[in-house]
Amino acid sequence: MRDYKNIKAYQFADDLAVEVYKITKDFPKEELYGLTSQLRRAAVSIPTNIAEGASRQHKRDYLRFLYIARGSSAETEYLLHLSHRLGYLSNEKFDKIDGLKQEAVKTVFGLISSVEKETRFTS
Repeated sequence: MRDYKNIKAYQFADDLAVEVYKITKDFPKEELYGLTSQLRRAAVSIPTNIAEGASRQHKRDYLRFLYIARGSSAETEYLLHLSHRLGYLSNEKFDKIDGLKQEAVKTVFGLISSVEKETRFTS
């Protein structure tokens, strides 16, 4: 079993999720069950799926969870963009979290690429 805590993509995604929780504390209260909740769920889904996938025995199962994490990162990206456009995130906060998001996405894509290569060689 892989130790997900040592996976860079997990570490960046975990940092992103924590930061999403921090910034959404300031969102309007009427968004608590809307945008706030959806953004938090999407951000948390990234490291959650990396961790769950890492516990799988077969690389194809691992990849399936990484693809879900990739989809959640796209959802998170859009929701952050929407939050910024709606004025819930200042330019400064958006730039900070966008940098974290870019690192998380880049490492998730890199991890997927690496596992896909391993899967091709072992098939």
